[in-house]
Amino acid sequence: MNNERRTYTSTLRAEQARLTQRRIVDAAHRLFVEQGYGPTTMAAVAAAAGVSAQTVYNAFGSKAALLKRTHDVVLGGDDEDIPLARRPEVIAMYADPDPERFLRAYAALGRQLNERLGPLVLVALAGAAAGDPDLTAHVRTINGERLIGTGMVARRVDELGALRPDLTVDAARDRVWTLNSIEVWDLLTGVRGWSGDDYEQWIGEAMCAAVLPRA
Repeated sequence: MNNERRTYTSTLRAEQARLTQRRIVDAAHRLFVEQGYGPTTMAAVAAAAGVSAQTVYNAFGSKAALLKRTHDVVLGGDDEDIPLARRPEVIAMYADPDPERFLRAYAALGRQLNERLGPLVLVALAGAAAGDPDLTAHVRTINGERLIGTGMVARRVDELGALRPDLTVDAARDRVWTLNSIEVWDLLTGVRGWSGDDYEQWIGEAMCAAVLPRA
């Protein structure tokens, strides 16, 4: 009985900690987008989340770590510790043997991720351009992670025997990495006013043209 009570108490505490961290992340996301990274203090995040500043520091350690966790939660759409590549919709995408369908599905996924992440990443890009060291490191990290993801896409196209013969896998990776960037998404949907559907269609077409053999 005592063991069961301890297990229940431990589980309850873990769930309470998870919910508290999610409130903090949601508050940080809102404040980073509304105010920018620099003006957003840990104390402000704590107040918005209804917790103490010490609770925020205990959970995340630093504002830079909080930004990265916020990025990861927004990327995944939840706070589950499941990498994007292991999520069911991505596994299904990689199972498709048709390279054009695969790339168009990847374009659709990229649209979803950019729509979720765009405002937060644009804040980071602006801060990095202004010389903020935290944001410079953050942008380097997330660009590196995205490069790994697009490398997986390029390798899958190659595995399907569909990579353009004049391209290496690394060159294909770099083309896809450029096309699915937040910068391209913002130029088309933010600056030029494209709809999400138009953006997704063009990115899918551009990826196919960039890495598949010419008809």
